[in-house]
Amino acid sequence: MAKSIQILSTKVLSSIQKQELQKANIDVVEANFIETQNTPFKIQDINENLIFTSQNAVHSILSDPKSEELKSKNVFCVGLKTKILLSESGFNVVAYTGYAADLAEIITLIYANESYTFFSGNLRRETLPKALKDAGIKLNEIKVYETTLTPQKINSAVDGILFYSPSGIESYLKENTIKNEICFCIGDTTAEALENITKNIIIADQPTVEDVLEDVIAEYSNKL
Repeated sequence: MAKSIQILSTKVLSSIQKQELQKANIDVVEANFIETQNTPFKIQDINENLIFTSQNAVHSILSDPKSEELKSKNVFCVGLKTKILLSESGFNVVAYTGYAADLAEIITLIYANESYTFFSGNLRRETLPKALKDAGIKLNEIKVYETTLTPQKINSAVDGILFYSPSGIESYLKENTIKNEICFCIGDTTAEALENITKNIIIADQPTVEDVLEDVIAEYSNKL
């Protein structure tokens, strides 16, 4: 009988996500390598349009009673799940993309003469704000959540590691090394963080956890 495949997810998966892996005879070890929490902020000096690049920022804004006032504004966001959360919460999403670089391109090409407020986290990438500022677009930024690294040592031997953000990789590498495991990445930005560490990378077609899991199942289904 073939040995079962064991993978590590660098964030805790939902029970439905784990069931998909179990159906494919893949065992999962899981741990949260980063944690996010809301930080105090003031909803003031808000420009015409809002930018969100994560669900964490949306959850943080929704925790403020004044967020109702923002729902009359147009929203630009990164990520399908971020878009769904915003739409379901009553925001008007004008455009969403899988990556910040693509959103920056849409804004600079089509909506350059408008102004923006970006709700961000402390570890946010420079990609979007830099592109907008370079194009002379009016932008201010309000930090609404904080990401902290929560590194831990993993002693189980695994065949593959699932990464969902550059900060997750940074956290993992504080206590562990990547040898010959396959690294499954949620997107290009995450994969870039592994650039000088491993070539053994599979990038999801779409930047969602579900797409990462599909890649895992496809990769190992013919090896079981």
